[in-house]
Amino acid sequence: MSQLSEQPTEGPVPTSADVARLAGVSRATVSYVLNNNAHVRISEPTRRRVREAADELGYVPHAAARTLRAGHSRMVLLPTGNMPTGPLHLRFLHELEAGLRHLDYTVVQYGSLGLGADDAARAWAELRPAAVIVPGSVPLAPQGIAVLRRSGAKAVITLGPQPVEGAHALIMDQREVGGCAVRHLLERGRRRIGVVMPDDPGAAVFAAPRLAGARAAAMTGGGRIEALSLRYDEESAATLAARWPELGLDAVFAYDDTYAMLLMRALQDVGVRVPADAAVVGADDSMLGRLLRPRLSSVRMELATAQPLADLVDRLVRHPRTPPERHDLLRARPVRRESS
Repeated sequence: MSQLSEQPTEGPVPTSADVARLAGVSRATVSYVLNNNAHVRISEPTRRRVREAADELGYVPHAAARTLRAGHSRMVLLPTGNMPTGPLHLRFLHELEAGLRHLDYTVVQYGSLGLGADDAARAWAELRPAAVIVPGSVPLAPQGIAVLRRSGAKAVITLGPQPVEGAHALIMDQREVGGCAVRHLLERGRRRIGVVMPDDPGAAVFAAPRLAGARAAAMTGGGRIEALSLRYDEESAATLAARWPELGLDAVFAYDDTYAMLLMRALQDVGVRVPADAAVVGADDSMLGRLLRPRLSSVRMELATAQPLADLVDRLVRHPRTPPERHDLLRARPVRRESS
């Protein structure tokens, strides 16, 4: 006959009243300390005593209850769709999350693929976030902004190439990326330039303005642009490389470093010399591109902000009646290496 192992019994969930009794303070003091309320003066010994009591009891504040009391949470919601994964966006996310955590916010990513603009806004509003930062690849309309505002969101912020009416805008104007790449190629004497357009709907929000920027730079500098569709697989790259002689191009801006590396390998496989026959430029300035031979020229993108991003979000949350602001974040510069 088998004997079941004894399972530990769970005791009652500790409350703020339990913490207050153990620390010898009021429940209000517990709330002020554990919610990091900087507007109430509490001595450091008292704060330490409350935290030690909470640790001993295993108590943490109830986020849902705090949200009900305040009408909103300390949550900053970051909807995700077909978000880019380049170094710039990773730096953006890391800087934002670290800064907001320091300010006692929690950044929550919310999968929004498959949701229309109205359904997405309603789904986000159910969580009662203090702020929502919406990437350009995720749909948002003025009606959705109104829904979020009515649900208690203090700041609705878009992150993308174009602003949305009624929201604050963090602008990453991708036209500058394409323009920067083409100006570099024109300076190197190239005039017949292909621009890779990924055969991926999720990349369109970035690829289309990069192509527009490339065309504007070519028009000014006397170059010619041809858009080149490319799937991210070896077969598609080989097909495009086989057409290279008939295309008559002497350079290519390949959307980003991953597409540049894919196409450069295919061009080399069919005997196209890089850069003698075709100069190649990517974007993102990835480490892997520097390890290729020839080393990959690229466009380095950097954040250009007057204040830390977390401080900007916090200011907009604390002043919810601030009229919509626009902040241009993207700065691009060419990084010349052997491939161009």
